[in-house]
Amino acid sequence: MTSLFDQATLGPLTLQNHAVLAPLTRQRAIGNVPNALMTQYYAQRATAGLIITEGTGPSPNGTGYARQPGLFSEEQVAGWKAVTDAVHAKGGRIVAQLMHTGRVGVPPNLPAGGRLVAPSALANPGQMSTDTAGKQPYPVPKAMDDADLTQAIGEYVSAAKHAVEAGFDGVELHGANGYLIEQFLNPGTNHRADAFGGTWENRNRFALEVATAVTGAIGGQRVGIRLSPHSVNQGMAAYDDIEVQYAALAGGLKQRGLLYVHLVDHSAMGAPKPKPETVAAIRREFSGPHRLRRLRPRPRQRPPRRAPPRPHRLRPLVPRQPRPARAPAPGLPPQPARLLDLLHPGREGLPRLPDAARRRLTASQACTEGRC
Repeated sequence: MTSLFDQATLGPLTLQNHAVLAPLTRQRAIGNVPNALMTQYYAQRATAGLIITEGTGPSPNGTGYARQPGLFSEEQVAGWKAVTDAVHAKGGRIVAQLMHTGRVGVPPNLPAGGRLVAPSALANPGQMSTDTAGKQPYPVPKAMDDADLTQAIGEYVSAAKHAVEAGFDGVELHGANGYLIEQFLNPGTNHRADAFGGTWENRNRFALEVATAVTGAIGGQRVGIRLSPHSVNQGMAAYDDIEVQYAALAGGLKQRGLLYVHLVDHSAMGAPKPKPETVAAIRREFSGPHRLRRLRPRPRQRPPRRAPPRPHRLRPLVPRQPRPARAPAPGLPPQPARLLDLLHPGREGLPRLPDAARRRLTASQACTEGRC
């Protein structure tokens, strides 16, 4: 029977257990460079079977949060190398989540040379915190042209190669939660009229081209993807044909040999729960050897059935016969009178105690029985 703490196999990776640490935004990378605090954080969690890092920017254009780590410079590679070494020293496995934020960012948070790009010139609703200018409204991003598309795909490839150089066991493409890849998937943020917009087949194109390029660079056995159908994060909204679109997307990802698909369920935070039929369609189209085995609950152990008790046999009551008095052995003195007989005189052949001595003995007997 498989348990949570048994080893697991994920493609070429052997995990020390079935526990996976989901990506958690930390924003501790001063200057977008991983540091000693981040090394300590991931090392403390290295007993998990697999760690997926926080969202990591593949380029200055895709690093929209303050203190978001990146994977586009040698300094960042060296910082992540300390993290992966610490995790591997404890037997853990770790993959880097490549998160291009797209329109989710503000200029004060972008590294030098960064600019906000997206499928269409549509601003993200709301505001974002910065370290230097407080909260800032999201500006309108630049709609990506052909050169921008080619550049963004190349940035994913470059970051994936840097991840391998830094010692990561693989990468996860962040295609969920309203970031760049999902901005292409969702018709609410993709108003393009070219080969990357319009029909759901065209809206899937960017995700599939990124997957094709990254798997071609580092191998499909090192690449996973995160998806969030029915997401409402960062201005996403529900639309028709989600099930059909994501089923086709999963089938295309399988053809490219990806290691796994990671689905997001934010219903515990108030977001809509992914529909079971959508999840089932994705599972059906992506099913194969490259998935973590699902844990089935152990069968309930029922106590063994006991045989019914045997009926009691009624025995006839036989009155106990008093024992005959035993005569003293020849040559022995007669037995002394019992205390009860001395306190209750009048029995034949027993001496009578004086009244004073009888009262003292009566009081002593009462204390012995707890009535004094």
